[in-house]
Amino acid sequence: MIQRFIELGQGYSDLYELRTLGQSMSHRVKHIFAFHTVIGEEKRTSVAIAMEPTQPGDFQPIYICREGIPYPHEKPNKRFDLISQLAIELDKELIELTVRPSNYFGETDIYYQHLTGILRMNNYIPPMK
Repeated sequence: MIQRFIELGQGYSDLYELRTLGQSMSHRVKHIFAFHTVIGEEKRTSVAIAMEPTQPGDFQPIYICREGIPYPHEKPNKRFDLISQLAIELDKELIELTVRPSNYFGETDIYYQHLTGILRMNNYIPPMK
């Protein structure tokens, strides 16, 4: 099984793309995530959608908008609302996790390996085969 984060970006247009991916492939959406973190003094949130693996090929994409949303539990915002609404539309739980910021790691790839480990450890995505 190959699991890979596919980064879209941090702006509104990227969130709309993430929503559209979830809506257009609703049958493949496995989980919707919100990863909360602190960068310097600022609380930020990443949102992601893990899809069911492809058949054939066993490829599981996890689409992500990294650290582009202000922390929603202190000050509600439209960006987070877009993802919360998607979770409701697709009848999925919005899984919220607190993680280290991406700048803690030397490279973005290492950050995504860290997130992959967290998701595997919590059984949100299957282990490597």
